[in-house]
Amino acid sequence: MATLYPSIYQINTRVWLRGLTAKYGQAITLANVPEEELQRIALLGFDWIWLLGVWRTSEVGRQIALELPELRQVLHDVLPDYQSEDVCSSPFANTGYVVSPDLGGEHGLNLLRERFQSESLRLLLDFIPNHTAHDHPWLTLHPDYYIPGSEDLLRRQPYNYGRVPGSERVVAFGRDPFFKGWSDTFQLNYGNPALQEAMRGELQHIAELCDGVRCDMAMLVLPEVFENTWGVEMQPFWEKAIQETRAVKPGFTFMAEVYWDLEWTLQELGFDYTYDKRLYDRLRAQEARPVREHLLAGLEYQSRLVRFLENHDELRAATAIPPQVHQAAAVITFLTPGMRFFHQGQLYGNRIHIPMQLCRTPEEHPDPQAWNMYSQLLKLLRKPLLREGEWQLLECLPAWQSNWTWDSFVAFSWSEEENGRLLVVVNYSSHQGQCYVRLPWENLEGRAIHLRDLLADNEFTRSGDDLEQFGLYLDLPAWQAHVFEVTAG
Repeated sequence: MATLYPSIYQINTRVWLRGLTAKYGQAITLANVPEEELQRIALLGFDWIWLLGVWRTSEVGRQIALELPELRQVLHDVLPDYQSEDVCSSPFANTGYVVSPDLGGEHGLNLLRERFQSESLRLLLDFIPNHTAHDHPWLTLHPDYYIPGSEDLLRRQPYNYGRVPGSERVVAFGRDPFFKGWSDTFQLNYGNPALQEAMRGELQHIAELCDGVRCDMAMLVLPEVFENTWGVEMQPFWEKAIQETRAVKPGFTFMAEVYWDLEWTLQELGFDYTYDKRLYDRLRAQEARPVREHLLAGLEYQSRLVRFLENHDELRAATAIPPQVHQAAAVITFLTPGMRFFHQGQLYGNRIHIPMQLCRTPEEHPDPQAWNMYSQLLKLLRKPLLREGEWQLLECLPAWQSNWTWDSFVAFSWSEEENGRLLVVVNYSSHQGQCYVRLPWENLEGRAIHLRDLLADNEFTRSGDDLEQFGLYLDLPAWQAHVFEVTAG
């Protein structure tokens, strides 16, 4: 049976294999990843591995990356000694759902997947529904699969339209309606039923190779979004695509990258998990009340959110979140319900944000403090209680009449009959704070309640009578957290 609240580890496949090749002094592909590297990942306790960028990418996209002055500057800033062979197309500008031969091809992927399965790891791959690379075969074979442009649009909006390579034909770049187009992609036309059928077929092909997909910018092909962006009517795509895929692969998992408060919309259409950018943004704002308000949402919704502190689009957590805040933000992010998402390098405190067009990265030395913190959290996440237990947001009350610092706290509990109780309390503020926390458990009266802090290995005993009457009194320094294992004497 699948874990209710699993964890996932995102790996940039090209960067990973290039790094292993340098480390071992021989060509490493998906087919021959050293066993010790696989064990290192498996021992961290993840349920899923997302291998980003296994598909065959674009030579045109690579040339664009090499020639764009602004991108060349970014590449130089990240990797000052980069060479042309270190630059590749974005993995989100692919030429088809064929595993890149350079990475080991489909055979190599199947071998690695079998090894993942032996470690109880499930495999997630990319699905990019909105666009393709400039040199995708469909641009020649099925030109009607794309949003057409015109000479006038190309002249007026060169940032949104481009010519098909080797042709005078103008096609729209793929884009988010709030930004300029992605110049290494062309926009698919979901107003064309034949395109929708072809994309459903692509999904079913991918489902033969993995256990789930992360759908890039999934909200862009919702009918209302697509029509507002392109002025083209379309029939709904996701519900039918998900149903057809699961008809041939029952239990296949769909994760959506989604923004603009459309998370619940996509969950209703059948997505198992949707990105939780709102929690991330509120944690970065460093205010407790908006975080608490976000956690008031229904558990059915929250259980299907993907909680993260970084991914390939966001800044590294080690740079985006001040060091003194990092643990508090991590405790809230990863000990709330949903899928717990970790990004390659995050566990070691990596600070350099890697552009998608680089397949070699600079060496960074692990930060022992970050590693210790994340090791501790990953150990906690192995507990059945945090993977399958009952979660509840708790009420925090003023410690005395004029005490305003209670509003700085976020508190919640985990309970399960067989696996015990946890109480998590965080002072998510830059000042000392006090509060009472109302505990959700019955039958505390007349008993000694023991609280063992799993973050600091401290132990406290409190009167069950006082806890019933007043709640648990807490006085915490700025950005401090407790994760109490609660038992009754």
